[in-house]
Amino acid sequence: MDVSFLGGPHPQRGVGVVAPFDFALDRELWRWVPDGVSLHLTRTPFVPVEVSLDLARLVSEHETLGEAVRALNAVEPEIVAYACTSGSFVGGIAGERAMCEAMTRAGAVPSLTTSGALLSALREVGASRIALVTPYTVSVTQSLEDYLAEAGVQVTGRAYMGLTRHIWKVPYRDVVDMARGAVRGAADALFISCTNLPTYDVIPQLEAELRIPVLSANQVTMWAALRHLGTRAVGSYQALIDQTARQDPVLPEEQEGWA
Repeated sequence: MDVSFLGGPHPQRGVGVVAPFDFALDRELWRWVPDGVSLHLTRTPFVPVEVSLDLARLVSEHETLGEAVRALNAVEPEIVAYACTSGSFVGGIAGERAMCEAMTRAGAVPSLTTSGALLSALREVGASRIALVTPYTVSVTQSLEDYLAEAGVQVTGRAYMGLTRHIWKVPYRDVVDMARGAVRGAADALFISCTNLPTYDVIPQLEAELRIPVLSANQVTMWAALRHLGTRAVGSYQALIDQTARQDPVLPEEQEGWA
């Protein structure tokens, strides 16, 4: 059989992703990625520490990031994303910028982090007052609020779970319940933190119910990385990605998989 008519494969465009050792949502990241773009993931070395500010500092050390980025160099990604919210906000805005600089030095390609992408996404949807959902302990949640305050973003309401492990096992229903509890008073948007917390399917549902943009850690990371490539993330009825969703959110009963 002659398959020469296929003419492929097409040239590959890649996004390098550095994730913490306990990251378990590779599949969720891929759901935002269009055809023609590949994700190349690597993980930071294991450390026997539960989710905490100490862990956030350990998985974001510049030496650790440099080694991870150098491991990605062979596949020549066009951009490298550090997919960890706490690891990228724990040092404040200056710390986040220094992380990007360290990754760029190691890989000679542009770099971004989840927390930096969050600030870009908030500007994109015009949000300066947000409701906040996290699976973290109170100390880690407060560190995120400090980072946001430094950027001029006000947290109007919050809900957190106090988890130190197995965050990827949190069901959608718990995320929804936390979101409903966090949105108190005037908020321009809702942010659901932690790249290890599943969010893809709940975003359109919460936007329809709450009538505000809903952002999540994995969503903003992929949105920012793909925007750098000049392409769009995949995500119908998500206000950050789909302009029409900002004026006409889908109703919950119209979205499959809602339970």
